[in-house]
Formats: sequence, C-alpha cells, structure tokens
Amino acid sequence: MTMIPSMILKLFRITALLSAFIFTTAFIPLFSILGPGWTIFSSGNVYKATAQFLIDQSVKKETGKNTLAYIGDEIKTKKKEADFDKQFRNLVEKRILETRAKLDLSKINQ
Repeated sequence: MTMIPSMILKLFRITALLSAFIFTTAFIPLFSILGPGWTIFSSGNVYKATAQFLIDQSVKKETGKNTLAYIGDEIKTKKKEADFDKQFRNLVEKRILETRAKLDLSKINQ
C-alpha cells in the first residue's frame, strides 16, 4: 500500500520534469526520449535505455538523421545495389552467350 503513493510521486516528478523541458525550451526531442522511456517502462532496465538513447544521439550527430531514417536509407541503398548487381550479371551472361554463339566453339574444340 505504501508503494502506490511513492510510484505516483515518482510519476509526478517525471511529468513535472518533462513539462519543465517543454515549457522552458519549447523543444524536446520527443522520439529520442520516447524509445528509451518505453524501454525503462517495459523492462525497468535503465542502463539499456541510456545506451539506446546515447546510440541514437551519436547516430543523429554523425548522419543528421535519426536511427530509423538512417537504417531505412541504408536498406534502400543495399536494395538498389543488389538490383544493379542482378541486372549487371544478367547483361554479362547474355553477352557471353551471344559471343559463344558467334564464335561457334564446336570448330575450336576439334
């Protein structure tokens, strides 16, 4: 029974702190805090949430994109490279077959 008031007090303190950030700076990186916040809420692992937040911030600092946008762009780039490789392979195979047909290799093997 004593845990419930202390949990409500902690929730109130967190809400007050976040409200102070919103109203004093007029900016809060909502999505950067939402992910680690959910990790803390669901697992209770503060260290994991802190690491998640720091990694997200370092990726954003290096690339200028958040983690999700960066990974999405990398997947698109890899898909384009794979499509190009497939098209290039098909072109080379087609040219090899055409060249073999023109050379008539049956005469060379005799």
